[in-house]
Amino acid sequence: MQIKILAPLWGHEHLEYGAFLNKMRFAGYDGFDTWIPDDANEKKLLFDYLQQHEMYIVTHQHQAGGETFEAFKTSFRKNLYACAEPAPILINSHTGRDYFSLDQNLQLIDIALEFTAKTGIMVVHETHRGRVGYSPQMTAEIFAARKDFMITADLSHWVCVTESMLENFSATLDEAILRSRHIHTRVGYEEGPQVPHPNAPEWKYALDKFVAWWDRIVELNAVNEVCVMPMTTEFGPQPYMPSIPFTNTPVADQFAINCFMKDFVHERYQQYRH
Repeated sequence: MQIKILAPLWGHEHLEYGAFLNKMRFAGYDGFDTWIPDDANEKKLLFDYLQQHEMYIVTHQHQAGGETFEAFKTSFRKNLYACAEPAPILINSHTGRDYFSLDQNLQLIDIALEFTAKTGIMVVHETHRGRVGYSPQMTAEIFAARKDFMITADLSHWVCVTESMLENFSATLDEAILRSRHIHTRVGYEEGPQVPHPNAPEWKYALDKFVAWWDRIVELNAVNEVCVMPMTTEFGPQPYMPSIPFTNTPVADQFAINCFMKDFVHERYQQYRH
């Protein structure tokens, strides 16, 4: 198994697209975790860049919408096929809504499973607030209903939603670790989805907890002989990043934090980086 460390576009939307791509490549990333650009020129630039520099991509489905559930389903299916175009490692999906019924969310998951059967591209559903996997309680129901339901482990959302380090959800956490094929390496805490800086000593307890979960996910993917496993450094900009009151100044630099996480992941999982 090889781990590929990916950079998010999130927080760099202000940059000219080519400047963003170059910034991440020169920083030592293996590729990108991003949505397909709407602009045709940016889309071509991205696809050409991946080929020219032999970089990897996880495409991001977050745009699905519609005034009715049927419209949402149509939009969701369309967006999955758009995400498939650059032959990504996998598709990371913000699937459904937390207010959809279980049956409705299962319909969307079944669309994704059908898509994977047709294309060979795995769709993993991010454990994200407001979406199908927003809490361990909801996700446990889906685990029970769909044996092929796989996830992007962004467990920062779960610790925030449950106001815990998941001490009371060990069975669901164990199942989530078994089903994780992608990790967003953001560290959350009991009252929020992002600590101000993962290297600060006051947040060591949270970093240690998340790293223990990531270690288990990596080990299981290696045992299961997954060829490529992506890990995205996904610390976000304001308002995910706290700011100093009255100044609107972020308490830390997003890019520097993500580069810290990139180097941390590279060092910790070095045996999977060759």
